[in-house]
Amino acid sequence: MRVILSLSSEREVILPFSYNEIVQGFIYRNIEDSLAEDLHNKGFIYKKRNFKLFTFSRVLGKTKIEEDFFKITPPFKLVISSPCDRIIQSLVENLIKLEEISFGDNKVYVESIDVKCAPEIQGPVFIKMLSPVTVYSTLATPDGKKKTYYYNPREREFLELIRQNIIKKHIAFYRKTPSSQDFAIEPVRVRREDEKIISYKGFIIKGWMGRYRLSGAKELLQLAYDAGIGAKNSQGFGCFEVEG
Repeated sequence: MRVILSLSSEREVILPFSYNEIVQGFIYRNIEDSLAEDLHNKGFIYKKRNFKLFTFSRVLGKTKIEEDFFKITPPFKLVISSPCDRIIQSLVENLIKLEEISFGDNKVYVESIDVKCAPEIQGPVFIKMLSPVTVYSTLATPDGKKKTYYYNPREREFLELIRQNIIKKHIAFYRKTPSSQDFAIEPVRVRREDEKIISYKGFIIKGWMGRYRLSGAKELLQLAYDAGIGAKNSQGFGCFEVEG
């Protein structure tokens, strides 16, 4: 399930270049406290992994780049998606009660709320990223230190890590192995400018926008649509829409 929020304001909305933490905080603050606490502290568990299983888009609207921030002309849209209906329902129920909402240093209000159930997805499908997709490995350097390496869509590891990731999400959410582990992603139109470098809580994360082709088991495609593809979904990565 996903919700498309149209948010407005009496003045232009100002956001820093890296605003993922602002949107994530907006979501946590506007769902019920017990759910927010459970998601933040526990989530959906696979072995030692903890999946929050929600994702969100970049801000969608008329945006102007200033020196070190975005200036957004309201209204603007935000897509929030999760396979856990309770997250979306709680968010919607709380937002409709509020006349004014904090969004970073801005005061906004809800202009409209559009709740959508996931469409029936059977591959292959073409997708457009609404927020960057990221996958990475933690590697050891020659001096014994650890280094995070972010893969690009042309590397074999990018494709395989995304496949492994969606299988782990399926086990965490449904508590069972998917009937098929068939899942593939391939870049269709990914340009150099589609690489995005985002700061989140002081850490640099690299991800990729662009268009891709997804194929594979229906149950994994459906989960990918709701939960996002790749890593760090609840930090604002891996949200996509199906094209055509």
